[in-house]
Amino acid sequence: MEENLRIIWEIVKKEFYQIRQDRRMLGISVAAPILQVLLLGYAATTDIRYSNMVICDEDRTEESRALIRRFTTSGYFIQQYNVNVPDAIDRYLENGRASIALLIPRDFGSKVLARTTVQVQVILDGADANSANVLLSYATQIINSHSQALQAGVVPAFGRRSVGIVAPEPRVWFNPDLLSSNFMVPGVVALVLMIITMMLTSLGIVKEKEIGTLEQLMVTPIKPYQLIIGKLIPFAAIGFLDVLAVLAIARYWFHVPLVGSLLLLFALSGLFILTTLGIGLWISTIAKTQQQAMLIAQFFFFMPFMYLSGFAFPIANMPKVIQYCTYAIPLRYFLEIVRGIFLKGAGLRELWSQALALLIIGVTILTLSVLRFSKKLE
Repeated sequence: MEENLRIIWEIVKKEFYQIRQDRRMLGISVAAPILQVLLLGYAATTDIRYSNMVICDEDRTEESRALIRRFTTSGYFIQQYNVNVPDAIDRYLENGRASIALLIPRDFGSKVLARTTVQVQVILDGADANSANVLLSYATQIINSHSQALQAGVVPAFGRRSVGIVAPEPRVWFNPDLLSSNFMVPGVVALVLMIITMMLTSLGIVKEKEIGTLEQLMVTPIKPYQLIIGKLIPFAAIGFLDVLAVLAIARYWFHVPLVGSLLLLFALSGLFILTTLGIGLWISTIAKTQQQAMLIAQFFFFMPFMYLSGFAFPIANMPKVIQYCTYAIPLRYFLEIVRGIFLKGAGLRELWSQALALLIIGVTILTLSVLRFSKKLE
């Protein structure tokens, strides 16, 4: 028995020694769980507060202002934008600057005082079906409670007079049926493209390091930039084939409507592939084994990108510090591009800022990764 325990103890010591020697794996095993808990703690929330709102008050009376105050003091909405005509609402919802719009008709105050029912339009960006449902629930509750307060005579603008009923009139744009698949499937398209291209690049290069073929290439007359270009082109080609495959599945299997330009989506996917190839190349320069490459990619890129990009949790719900961090995540911009083209029919005019951000991030990441990889080769 004593001999068995001694042998087991020696094996345990040997394993701890190996773990200590592999500092990369030790760092990943300690840092990854901490990172995941922090990210999930801040990002994983379905509560929606302080959502940007655009308001068109055609009535401009004390009665309409009382309803607006009910919205802005609820804690759920911020009166971020004001417009004078209903048509001006469109651009705020189309480019995602506002998630909800409130349209108060010109005769709102007079109809309420005339003891008739008056409808107030609540217009929502239905691209994110889950958030739209929550916001519609909040808005309906606020309008109904305001109407009940009017009936009870507790609204200062109306006093104890007998008044009419205020009723919500919902309008949902871009996804009228509020199908969650219309929001999630385009997101999955972006996520799959990221995983495939990043993982193929990092694992493909690290595998060559493991079996020794990369060292053999280094002693040939091949220049570093020739080797890098030759390595990345096949992965980029596979990435574009993946784009076609996942788009076909989204359109014809899940029946997600593709309202915008397929050519534009395909072109902007190339900018996103720049970033994923660059990250995959960078991972290959710090990982010694395929196992390390997979762990680094999963815990430090895939999961943080998924949590903080708006794929599953609305960015507006996150703390301000975390929201600022999301601007460095390329998946955030590509998700806005994919969902904008699929559901809103957005063109380059609406998506130029996301495309420019992807171009800058992609060129920067790829350049730094190429320089690091070239230095390793030399």
